[in-house]
Parts: sequence; structure tokens; C-alpha cells
Amino acid sequence: MSSGQNSGGLMSSAGLVRYFDSEDSNTPTMDPRTVVAFGVLFGVFVLMLNALA
Repeated sequence: MSSGQNSGGLMSSAGLVRYFDSEDSNTPTMDPRTVVAFGVLFGVFVLMLNALA
């Protein structure tokens, strides 16, 4: 082990920083409200199926 130097920190997360900085403009985007609404509807659908069984 090296004495007096911090081996973690920024160097260990440098790849993640580069990954999240490179956003592609061609990726599909969804409104967060759409995701929440889909989750609620899916939950209601599962509850209805459970009540019928």
C-alpha cells in the first residue's frame, strides 16, 4: 500500500463521469409522469386480475 496517498476518489469514478456526460440526442425520452401513470395502471390491472382469480 502506498503511504500518505488516497488511492480512491476521483480516479475510481472517472469512467462513470465520462459515461453520464456523453448523452446521445437520438435516445427516446419519456415524461416522468407517463412512467408513474403506467405504473399505477399496471398496479390496478394486477389488482383486478387478483380479484377475479
